[in-house]
Amino acid sequence: MNALPLEIYTADQVRALDRAASAALGEPTYTLMLRAGEAAFALLRRVWPSARRVVVVCGPGNNGGDGYVLARLAREAHLDVVALTTVDTAGLKGDARRAHDEYLGAAGVVEPWREARLVGADVIVDAMFGTGLSRPLDAQAITRIDAMNASGAPILALDIPSGLHADTGAVLGAAVEADHTISFVGLKLGLYLGEGPDHVGAVACDQLGAPAEVLSSIAPSARRIDERELARLLPRRRRTTHKGAQGKVLIVGGGLGMAGAARMAGEAALRVGAGLVTVATRPENVAAVVAARPELICRAVQSAEADLQPLLAQADVVALGPGLGQDDWAQEVFAAAIGAGKSLVIDADGLNLLARNPQRGECWVLTPHPGEAARLLNAETSAIQRDRLGSVRALSERYGGVAVLKGAGTLVQIPGELTLICDRGNPGMATPGMGDVLTGVIAGLAAQIGEAPKAVALGVLVHAMAGDLAAARGERGMIATDLFMHLQQCVNPAPHT
Repeated sequence: MNALPLEIYTADQVRALDRAASAALGEPTYTLMLRAGEAAFALLRRVWPSARRVVVVCGPGNNGGDGYVLARLAREAHLDVVALTTVDTAGLKGDARRAHDEYLGAAGVVEPWREARLVGADVIVDAMFGTGLSRPLDAQAITRIDAMNASGAPILALDIPSGLHADTGAVLGAAVEADHTISFVGLKLGLYLGEGPDHVGAVACDQLGAPAEVLSSIAPSARRIDERELARLLPRRRRTTHKGAQGKVLIVGGGLGMAGAARMAGEAALRVGAGLVTVATRPENVAAVVAARPELICRAVQSAEADLQPLLAQADVVALGPGLGQDDWAQEVFAAAIGAGKSLVIDADGLNLLARNPQRGECWVLTPHPGEAARLLNAETSAIQRDRLGSVRALSERYGGVAVLKGAGTLVQIPGELTLICDRGNPGMATPGMGDVLTGVIAGLAAQIGEAPKAVALGVLVHAMAGDLAAARGERGMIATDLFMHLQQCVNPAPHT
């Protein structure tokens, strides 16, 4: 089993890689099918070592062929295995036909689909539909998928959960809810976009022996954020360093009744190592911020001209928006911060004010959730979620700078580069204040690294990793400040030994 690659492809790109790999290896495509079945069976044995009864649900194409290979291997390993076919097997062709026949030749059992045969399965293998599925499923297919999901048995999906669009992650009527998915040759976009994260479970990938030159011959459509960047961009500090060398962050936010948002962003910047963090907020909030986190410098801003401009002049990075509000005071400080020519991280009400007065900026980072992205793009939230990849690219193109589209599988679009996808994080992070923490994390890292684009993906990853560590006690009931103790751990990667 290969380590999970960084590159992510469309279904058409993976099919092209599959053909190129077969040609480069001088082997028939059936050899790759055999390798796919072997990799999937090896994963099944590793994840469920005590499983004895395996039910493989096979469809009409090569995905079904992969399933028949796995079923034969399970039979040869003396497991109790049955293959349930969802089609008339007389119509099978090519590699799928050969895999089916070899399974029968090993005394394998193939039966027409019957829901009752799912009862008592230790593992169900989903080999119904592969990456070629693009149309809504019919009622019969939906019924079968619903039965698999309701069976109570863990599910291993081959290549992609059946019913999931391989490019968008859209559910085409119904989709298998897999516990594990093994993707072949390359990772597919649909594993990470749309509703994909709800259906794929833990993702593995086997490139089936495709040569490196083949894998590099087609540019991917996106890339996972590389955890190795942590150690590269955040090396161990020199013993002679001082706080002034670790960057100066200014948090601009905290309207009436919203002191907590600015305070959380400020503490997050401190927790990832920023040297000096100042919160510029309404006078009414100063006492609350200082009492909650005395390490933060807090300045009252009555007038943007008199009070905020000197603070902006001293800052390396400005985080604009946490709890800002949209009243006259907010609009005044927003305009001053935008016009200061500083590196900006804009979130929350900063984004809402930007949507009311659209403009471009090359030195800012926009961090909307889908609702804020919809306002920025004058679209419906549902449309943003249907095309998250297109939406994050549109945000960067329309407004300039780096765009971060938050959510399951947060996306980062740096101008002129491949879209980055974060495959960390969990549903427990869907809680108030989590975006404020992310804003502070990105700003704090940008102040240290010196280049905001490099810090953005790193910040998204660190935030998600801290969320996963915090969720060890359970996702439900997790709050944003639970991340603070883990942020420090995530930005101090273990030294090389």
